[in-house]
Amino acid sequence: MGHFRLHQLCLVLFAGAATALLPLTVFAAAPAPPADTVTAWGTMFSAPLTSVELSPTSVALPGPVAQVGTSNSTEYALLTNGQVWAWGIGDRGQLGDGLTYRAPVTTPVQVQFPAGVAIAFLPTDAMPFDAALAVDKTGHVWAWGFAQPEALCVNGVGKGMNDMIVSPVELGAPLTNVTLVAGASDHTIFDANGTLYECGENHDGDLGDGNTKGSLAPVQVVGMQNQDIVSVVASSVDSGALLASGSFYEWGNNAQGQLGNGTIGGTSDVPYLVPLPLSATQATEGGDNLTNGSTLVQLSDGSYWSWGADQVGQLGNGSKVNHPTPTEFYAPAGVTYTTLVCAGEASYGVTASGAVYAWGEGTYGELGSGAKSNSTAPVLVVSAGATTVSATAENIAVA
Repeated sequence: MGHFRLHQLCLVLFAGAATALLPLTVFAAAPAPPADTVTAWGTMFSAPLTSVELSPTSVALPGPVAQVGTSNSTEYALLTNGQVWAWGIGDRGQLGDGLTYRAPVTTPVQVQFPAGVAIAFLPTDAMPFDAALAVDKTGHVWAWGFAQPEALCVNGVGKGMNDMIVSPVELGAPLTNVTLVAGASDHTIFDANGTLYECGENHDGDLGDGNTKGSLAPVQVVGMQNQDIVSVVASSVDSGALLASGSFYEWGNNAQGQLGNGTIGGTSDVPYLVPLPLSATQATEGGDNLTNGSTLVQLSDGSYWSWGADQVGQLGNGSKVNHPTPTEFYAPAGVTYTTLVCAGEASYGVTASGAVYAWGEGTYGELGSGAKSNSTAPVLVVSAGATTVSATAENIAVA
């Protein structure tokens, strides 16, 4: 099976400072969204369906929003009451409301969990292709949408091109007491009971279990048992984990230097410790196919570093040259990012006041500038008020 265009983000809030380098590209930024509104832009796709918003648009929800999540095709909002609502393309059950749609849905519909289930969090670091995940308040994972190829860890589902789950199903052992989840393209990573597990396809070693054989059942990531892990990330053909110690590990494909090991090409089917000058406090992976994987991190001194693909300026350093080793990049003058976020070939920085800046690819509206153009300089997209951000492939949501 070919690799889908997909990626996700890692959302961890840490303060820091950096010296300005790049100029700021100024457009009319969107205002802060009200508490019961999500602001979204970019492209949602699930062949042959596509929905494009070149500028930020508002989506009204029936209550205060606690968190947003995205897949390539669909957007999600977790309300403070534990309900999840979805909108976008639902042709493979992505809306989770028991129905299959063949056209984009612009008005949010409620994801239908069994009675009594309250959701605690969504993986803001995105969802697998045409699918969704959520973790309830008891630490159990729920999955719905397109289940092929094996990315949802659902027993008996995931071998056929038409496999879909139209209402959420609960994943069983060993995926209990789950505290972290990230999904991308055709694989998903979980921190369950202090151990990292993955399922899905594994052509590039992105399951991290020491081989390249796919697995419908969760497999343990090598060396990631009883570790204090603070975040997990995933892109189309890579996975990563940030430890409380500040060590950051990546595994999977290295076609564009996305493993940060100083080389371009090859793969790693076990976690590789990325050499960083200081401990990392947050990390995010980007990339929605074999040719554009990238990683951004913030270090303990507040500096920002990135590596991997940079064809459209997604590494934030003003160039369009791939970097197989970590390279420092900077925020605009007077700006400090507290959160870094990646999509497919675009990256985002969020400030303490909730301003959102974007750089990299804008062909599919990822920069929210109203135009289909790229930018190596940060673009101010949302002026203030963002508290939760999710980006996948070309699809971005903020609340």
